[in-house]
Amino acid sequence: MTFKTLNVSTLRRDLPASFVVFLVAIPLSLGIAVASGAPIAAGLIAAIVGGIVAGLLGGSPLQVSGPAAGLTVIVASLIQTYGWRATCTITALAGLLQLALGSARVARTALAVSPAVVHGMLAGVGAVIVLAQVHVVLGGSPQHSPLNNLWQLPGQLLSSHSHTVLLGVLTIAVLVVWARLPKTGLGAKLRWLPGPLPAVALATLVAWAFGWDAPRVDLPDTLLGGWQPPALPKGTLPEVFGAVVSVGVVAAVESLLCSVAIDRTRPRGVPSADLDRELLGQGAANTVSGLLGGLPIAGVIVRSSANVAAGARSRTSTVLHGVWILVLALSCGPVIEQVPLAALAALLVALGVKMIDTARVRDLRHHREAPVYFTTMLGVVVLGLGEGVLLGIGISAVIALRRLTRLTVRVEQAMTVPVQMSPEFAGDVPPPGRWHVIVEGTLTFLGVPKVTKVLRQVPAGSSVDLDLNVDFMDHAAFEAIHEWRMAHERQGGRVDIDEVHEGWYERAVTGDMSPPRKSSPPARWWAPWANRRRRAETPELDAPDVSPSALLLAGVREYHGRTARLVRPIMAELAFEQKPEHLFITCVDSRVVPNIITASGPGDLFINRNVGNLVPRHGSRTHDDSVAATVEYATNVLDIKTITVCGHSNCGAMAALLAGGTEVDHLPALSRWLKHGNHSLARFLADEPEDGVPPLTRLCQINVMQQLDNLLTYPWLRNRVEAGKLELVGLYLDLESAEVNVLDRTAESFIPVPDEAPDDDPTDARALT
Repeated sequence: MTFKTLNVSTLRRDLPASFVVFLVAIPLSLGIAVASGAPIAAGLIAAIVGGIVAGLLGGSPLQVSGPAAGLTVIVASLIQTYGWRATCTITALAGLLQLALGSARVARTALAVSPAVVHGMLAGVGAVIVLAQVHVVLGGSPQHSPLNNLWQLPGQLLSSHSHTVLLGVLTIAVLVVWARLPKTGLGAKLRWLPGPLPAVALATLVAWAFGWDAPRVDLPDTLLGGWQPPALPKGTLPEVFGAVVSVGVVAAVESLLCSVAIDRTRPRGVPSADLDRELLGQGAANTVSGLLGGLPIAGVIVRSSANVAAGARSRTSTVLHGVWILVLALSCGPVIEQVPLAALAALLVALGVKMIDTARVRDLRHHREAPVYFTTMLGVVVLGLGEGVLLGIGISAVIALRRLTRLTVRVEQAMTVPVQMSPEFAGDVPPPGRWHVIVEGTLTFLGVPKVTKVLRQVPAGSSVDLDLNVDFMDHAAFEAIHEWRMAHERQGGRVDIDEVHEGWYERAVTGDMSPPRKSSPPARWWAPWANRRRRAETPELDAPDVSPSALLLAGVREYHGRTARLVRPIMAELAFEQKPEHLFITCVDSRVVPNIITASGPGDLFINRNVGNLVPRHGSRTHDDSVAATVEYATNVLDIKTITVCGHSNCGAMAALLAGGTEVDHLPALSRWLKHGNHSLARFLADEPEDGVPPLTRLCQINVMQQLDNLLTYPWLRNRVEAGKLELVGLYLDLESAEVNVLDRTAESFIPVPDEAPDDDPTDARALT
């Protein structure tokens, strides 16, 4: 944060946001310190350092750092093993480790950890917090082991309870009610105040009013009162090193994942997160916190989300929240000391339950990663945090390996529906014909038995098309397929192998051990029929005089065999409703394929194609509503926000206009249609010629500009454009270079499309339209 970044508009938003985060952070910081078994002041010190140091130096402007619930299990274990002063040393060393990792620019490597492991770890920590703090709410003391806490919980429930239970129940009740306040009227005004604050405040007020003798927060006379320098941990070097790595890595991963999540919700104009800088900021904060006697620090999603929701626009909010905590700690110690520990424990119970996120489980189940989540969670509870995380990583690695080696083998006989091969099929085989075998996935020695089982069931003497749609093939798989091919051909059969992605088989046969050449695979779906190696479904297709209809049907069969199964899930979703992003007006020219030049798929483009990509003007004498009808439907029914006009080089319609229409005089309908291009021709004649630009090329480009202007002749459409509700884009395809340029309407020229979209100014794209 520098004085240059401070301005009235951002400060007007950041100042109230800092108060909201401050109110969220105070009770959570105190509660996490209690749950960790650390001095209460350690939670406040970590919150202050996290806000000011990490806020100033970090790379995520809206992320709020401080003591994190996800680290309570590690910290509690370290305090029991080494003591508090040695734990501070470990925290400072973990900060130095993070500084080293940030300097090495390896921040994004931490994101390689499966989210299922991270969320499972947090859920396990949440379960440990609940099992421990529920004993405090019930008037008892937590045990050192989560399993012991669980074992003794029934006895704790049956024992006599003190006022602490009422305070805990009251705190949780306020949290539940506060979360259900209406979002309008008085409820909306009350919701501005974070739920933990009124919950803890009401419990404190009740305990004070009734004079209940409940354990309360104990603070030193000053924030750093009784401070002693960190001590060296007493243990073996590998043990201490492991403790430093566990604190540093877990805090780093939690902070970086939080940073990525907050970055997705940042308002427009807020810079994107720099993860390496964020890791440096976290390292500096942990080093300072450890030296001052504070808890380990990490980015906290609860506080960060509250910061964004409260309207923060810069790191000023994060830094100010740390300042407010410092002011409170220095001036309001007696007030904080009135807070009952039972209220803080109840707050942690609610937080722990929230960390066991069931909605996250539903998302992971869709990706079949729920076993990793539950394994990690149970591992953390039963074995400990480090062991649980390692167990989760191991399970995720096994699942990933299984997916990487997944192989699908299908077989079908030409002109028949696919048949499912089974052991008893071999005894009842249809007569020899043309067979099609599709192998998809990763073909290694693990998949050889599955492939050879199917290949052995193909009748001897038959013709076989073997499609290898594989991303890798090892030597064992090659040998199995090659030996089968040689044996099959010796028995009078024929085998045609078509490799869809890379030439693994071909390279092995020819002895070419160079890296696969992805630029020249055997078949490309976007190539013309004449240039492609097609599988001959019938002998007639090999004849030189094959009919166009036969070519078309061969293409349909290829679509059914290669593509239909891939797009079927997408088409099923689109079957009852289309939601295109763009209206795309272009020429009927067969060389222009909109889905290729925009890398779009089904449902993306609502396309209108006509001769010359023309748009008849509003009220034109040569009346034609075909394009206007398309535009009306696209904007009023489909709610499309962007209309693109795409022209191309060597356009036959523009060539006809240049020739004065004489070439199409014998085509009356086309002659009438081309009159809609007269304004383009007039603009071309009035324009000064450019050196080195052929007249036809210039007219093709001017025609795109003119058709965009023609769209604006419709009053209702112009109103939408001027109101910012509709965007007009011009594109030009140069057929010879296969390059697409975009129209800069200010300069009235076509410019190359940038290799990367600009991050800093989202309005740059609109400047081109």
